[in-house]
Amino acid sequence: MDLKDIQNLIKFVAKSGASEVKLEMEDVKITIKTGHDVDEPTYIQHIPAPMQQAPQMVTSQPQVETASTAPKEVVAASEDSSKYITVKSPIIGTFYRKPSPDKPVFKEVGDAVSAGDVLCVIEAMKLFNEIESEVSGRIVKVLVDDSSPVEFDQPLFLIDPS
Repeated sequence: MDLKDIQNLIKFVAKSGASEVKLEMEDVKITIKTGHDVDEPTYIQHIPAPMQQAPQMVTSQPQVETASTAPKEVVAASEDSSKYITVKSPIIGTFYRKPSPDKPVFKEVGDAVSAGDVLCVIEAMKLFNEIESEVSGRIVKVLVDDSSPVEFDQPLFLIDPS
């Protein structure tokens, strides 16, 4: 049984809706489990959106001035982040800032990066995938905690290209 046959079998099992298929041949044993009745917890991480304060009861003139300046600050903050490039996760997995627990992190906030520099690793199915920077610049913010699950296309880093 070659790799193409195994891939086709996996696709077929996924489409069939079966939760587990075992195939035993004289030289190969294959077990394919889909996520339909998995007892393991599913981790979903939501990135909280910037919260604006709800308008409060206005009882005096100074409070009105404070409330009217708050939205301008939020707009300014969003304009500042628009000049940054967002590095997003290309896969689903577990985000790690270090190559191993006893090593230092790949890059800290404020570090200069070049295109091709490794920023982190994402572990998916026991494979550690290095995530490289596509741009040169300086790391402004790390958006994910170490050892956290990440989703496809989830923002990981903000980089200032200037």
